[in-house]
Amino acid sequence: MCGRYILRRIAEAERYLELERLAWQFSASYNIAPTQEVPVARLGKDGVREGIMMRWGLIPYFAHGKPPSYSTINATVEKLESAPAWRGPWQRGRRCIMPADGFYEWHLEADGRKQPFVIEIADQPVFGFAALWDGSRREDGSIVRSCALVTLPANALMREIHNAGRNPYRMPAILRPEEHAAWLTGTPAQARALLQPYPREFRAEQRRVAHRARTAVRSGLAWLS
Repeated sequence: MCGRYILRRIAEAERYLELERLAWQFSASYNIAPTQEVPVARLGKDGVREGIMMRWGLIPYFAHGKPPSYSTINATVEKLESAPAWRGPWQRGRRCIMPADGFYEWHLEADGRKQPFVIEIADQPVFGFAALWDGSRREDGSIVRSCALVTLPANALMREIHNAGRNPYRMPAILRPEEHAAWLTGTPAQARALLQPYPREFRAEQRRVAHRARTAVRSGLAWLS
């Protein structure tokens, strides 16, 4: 699962996502964690592509604004059409994009230590996770909007790195810029076809860069070593 990520290039993310309406406020962060408010691009009711803030960790519409007892930060591609938390947003076309310029995964070393890696994409300084969002009404009538990024079986590089945790050998679904419109506005079939490990023709030396990170990630600090 992807449990921490990086977004430093805020202005570049706004341009990259071609936002027509901007309603997010976010400071650069090396360690974005679950339950935080994060920037998300989605289509507004008027069809305008907008950038807004949402809680990372999807709260289903039927949960009355209360976070479920299980983790909802990652929506597994295998269960988009069947799991109760994902089925509703998927069927209603509530797809969004979470911008990032890096993310963390953990590797279990031979000596038993868990080593975090920073994953970046060489040909995209800023990129977007394919994600779902939903709105859930609290008892006081207010609505909490939240999101979950989609995860897939890992490609070759990520299988080498991400071998630890409850859900090893997985990676986030990463969209190329030319796929944004189809993800946000396409049919379920069109959107589903985009959910492939990045890149489709994998070349680690050209496409993806992985750095060891210092092991302070979980405590709130992270930087390249």
